[in-house]
Amino acid sequence: EVQLAESGGGLVQPGGSLRLSCAVSGFRFSASIMNWVRQAPGKGVEWVGVINNRNGQRSYAGFVKGRFAISSDYARNTLYLQMNNLNSEDTAVYYCQYDDYRGQGTQVTVSA
Repeated sequence: EVQLAESGGGLVQPGGSLRLSCAVSGFRFSASIMNWVRQAPGKGVEWVGVINNRNGQRSYAGFVKGRFAISSDYARNTLYLQMNNLNSEDTAVYYCQYDDYRGQGTQVTVSA
């Protein structure tokens, strides 16, 4: 059974940083393609970025602008999203996604 569990969200001031985690199980993480997506209040789901764990290639949405970084720890079966220089527009529930599966999400709120 595929399971994804995000954590690490919280309240952060503009310009601050957070690292989100996504613990995975039920599939071969080291061979997976993993996405981060987010959903802001009243808006649709927005793609944030992807990592191909087969070759390490990464790609990010334009709004990331070098502020976010996706990584994977194969020993821990955990996906990460390091977010720096956060602003209010980054406020959203963040989800990791594998194929059609998502976790429960973790809330990120950027506010002074």
